[in-house]
Amino acid sequence: MPRPMSIDDIIGIESIKLGFFKQAQKTILELQTSNMELEQKRQDVQAILNGIPDVMAVISLEYELLTVNNAFFETYGIADPHGMKCYDIFKDHGRPCSPCPLAMAKEGRCNVCRNLQILQLNGENRQIECTASLMRDAEGNPGKVLLLQRDVTLEKQYQAKYFQAERMATVGVLAEGVAHEINNPLTSISGFAEALTLRMDSLAQCLREKGECGDLLDIFSEYLEIILMECNRCSDIVRNLLTFGHKEIRSFTIVNLNDVVSNCLKLLQPRLAQLPHGTISQVLTSQEPCVLGHPGELMQVVLNLVLNALYAVKESGSITIYTSIIKDMVVLKVIDTGHGICKEHLDKLFEPFFTTKPAGQGIGVGLSTCYNIITKHGGSISVESEPMRGAAFEIIMPLFAE
Repeated sequence: MPRPMSIDDIIGIESIKLGFFKQAQKTILELQTSNMELEQKRQDVQAILNGIPDVMAVISLEYELLTVNNAFFETYGIADPHGMKCYDIFKDHGRPCSPCPLAMAKEGRCNVCRNLQILQLNGENRQIECTASLMRDAEGNPGKVLLLQRDVTLEKQYQAKYFQAERMATVGVLAEGVAHEINNPLTSISGFAEALTLRMDSLAQCLREKGECGDLLDIFSEYLEIILMECNRCSDIVRNLLTFGHKEIRSFTIVNLNDVVSNCLKLLQPRLAQLPHGTISQVLTSQEPCVLGHPGELMQVVLNLVLNALYAVKESGSITIYTSIIKDMVVLKVIDTGHGICKEHLDKLFEPFFTTKPAGQGIGVGLSTCYNIITKHGGSISVESEPMRGAAFEIIMPLFAE
């Protein structure tokens, strides 16, 4: 019976066979080692992806899921999502979402496309931040999209409470002055109403006798006009305060920044009355600098900037508020001639809880709140300053055009 053929018989000459066999063994060993290293790296990468608490998915350009991490299974509870359309899983639409971060990434609008969507998870609407980035092959051609989903519902709720807490803290600062401001027209109303009451007998006698009541009628007309005017003044003060402290944010409306500036200065009138005349001046555009936003939040921004400027100038400087329209943008500036801000503090100015004020005079949430509000409105806020040469805060927001 012939013996089975071995690799030695196939290779040939003994001297060649021995060298080739050793080289083959070395190559096989190197391949096995390389495969083990690749498998270990693959496991490490998968472990990293599975350790990410956010939902992660690799999606084809045809919206089909290719790879997901453990957070996906825990969130959506789908045993085998591979090949399913992402919009069928996330929104059960039967068609791509609008706006779709994947579509934005495919169109190349930006390297990383991010938007906020409302998704229903476990029967509850949640705010999900979706981030999509295009994955390219070695030749640079787009082939897949990496999608990350992060639940920011709790973060948004805390952010809303943070904004409201800061706004109500400012309301507390304004409350004393507003109470004093309302007290003045109420005193006038009370006085003129008392004067009219004292003349009621004379008016009644004139009406009974049908005599001349010219003086009384003029007095009544004048006093009633003053009473109505003072009542309207009280209403304006209260309305401005309520607009500023209003908590509900249902939708943005058209807001004229000139009106925001005027209303803010009305609320600050009691404090401004204690300062030298001309401490605050306004240079407002004659056009209508309208933006799409929330009146209360924009009032909060302007109030914070003006209050900071008042702190900076004390009683010896001046503040100028500008509004202008440049192309399709609205610009609002608050410039003061106060003590200024040192260079090392400028980059930290909009960070939460950073303050240049002494302990007990500020907690450092005003400017960070301004930054968040303006960013939410699609705008930007910046500052330029030098020590002892004042500061200039500039806000730029998109102009609302019919």
